Amino acid sequence: MPAKDLEQIVNLAKRRGFAFQSAEIYGGFRSSYDYGPLGALMLRNVKDAWIRAMVQTRNDVVLIDAAILNPPQTFEASGHLANFSDPLVDCTVCKRRFRQDQLDTRDCPEKMKGCAFTEARAFNLMFKTAAGPIEGAGAEVYLRPETAQGMFVNFANVLATSRKKPPFGIAQVGKSFRNEITPGNFIFRTREFEQMEMEFFVPPADSAKWYEYWKTERLEWYVSHGIAREMLRLREHDKDELSHYSAGTCDIEFLFPWGWGELEGIAQRTDYDLTQHAKHSGQRLDYFDPATNERYVPYVVEPAAGVNRTMAAFLLAAYDEDVVNDETRTVLRLHPRIAPYQIAVLPLSKKDTLSPVAERVFGMLSAHYMCDFDETQAIGRRYRRQDEIGTPCCVTVDFDTLEDGAVTVRDRDTTTQERVPIEDLREYFLARLGF
Repeated sequence: MPAKDLEQIVNLAKRRGFAFQSAEIYGGFRSSYDYGPLGALMLRNVKDAWIRAMVQTRNDVVLIDAAILNPPQTFEASGHLANFSDPLVDCTVCKRRFRQDQLDTRDCPEKMKGCAFTEARAFNLMFKTAAGPIEGAGAEVYLRPETAQGMFVNFANVLATSRKKPPFGIAQVGKSFRNEITPGNFIFRTREFEQMEMEFFVPPADSAKWYEYWKTERLEWYVSHGIAREMLRLREHDKDELSHYSAGTCDIEFLFPWGWGELEGIAQRTDYDLTQHAKHSGQRLDYFDPATNERYVPYVVEPAAGVNRTMAAFLLAAYDEDVVNDETRTVLRLHPRIAPYQIAVLPLSKKDTLSPVAERVFGMLSAHYMCDFDETQAIGRRYRRQDEIGTPCCVTVDFDTLEDGAVTVRDRDTTTQERVPIEDLREYFLARLGF
């Protein structure tokens, strides 16, 4: 039973330490979130799972980490200075601003009577600041609105140093910033967020083939990490939706409580970006194929996902409530690679005879997995706490452990338990968790 109400996840996130309102002690900062002990681990796991699928297990993609601050020339070339905007309207009564394309009616979203809206005007979404102590046109820099441009401007560097050739990809995970007019829906749309993007450079004639390949490949990544297929769909953009650089774009959408929303976009960016940066920089950004004696500017297929909204989708899809021993429990059925903790080590009591053994078990397992160590409250309450934060397995060290050298391993989803010798735990979890 995936979460039907966003508040179920918002409340759990605050109560268990997934996400907090930023600067909460000062009243909070709108649409900005700090990630707590569990949220920070889960975000890292989402990124690690993406890197594992997109870079580690492939021989045709490399990883970079480009700068967040960029000079205006980067975004003049990319078209962001001219085109990266949303239609903005002002309510003349409540004085608030809204995206025109998100107003369902001519009634103010604040439900105030007699509202009227101004004509729409373009609002550029990029954050601008000054580099150095003197402000002015010569000191203007921008916080990147996407990680993509760092991969395009480094195309020649990566081509020369990695010895790759098309088809190959450059991947990046990092912060981006957009001055959204109407952020909201918890961590789904915020002004500061993280992206997981990959630019896949291909011969122009192969662009359509790779576009279809990456649509399927990326959809299956979400399914393989625990999201039910019926909660996902592919939606092709209409022509009037396409970005200025796109010859075709498809969104992977998730069924959020408020309806279908974008998780990831897969775009055919053609040779737009490399051509533009070559033109503005005066540098060659093409590829010479010695096999065909041909020089060409590669086309690009781009899968681009949001880390934060992907985390939100995993939480919503994993949320469940069932009954165990006549008690209702909340459980997050998270994939082991996504869950903040893979294993919790629970000594049955705080007695000195059990603690050294439990600490030894924790030390052995934490070398391979992120583990929690919990020795407070009754064992049943600790099980419920681990269920609610999505920990796949609990390892209980009890008094029998002192006699037989084995521990009790409890499964989160089925609540079944089995005895496993301590020396067999690593092999056991390799088979159980898959890594």
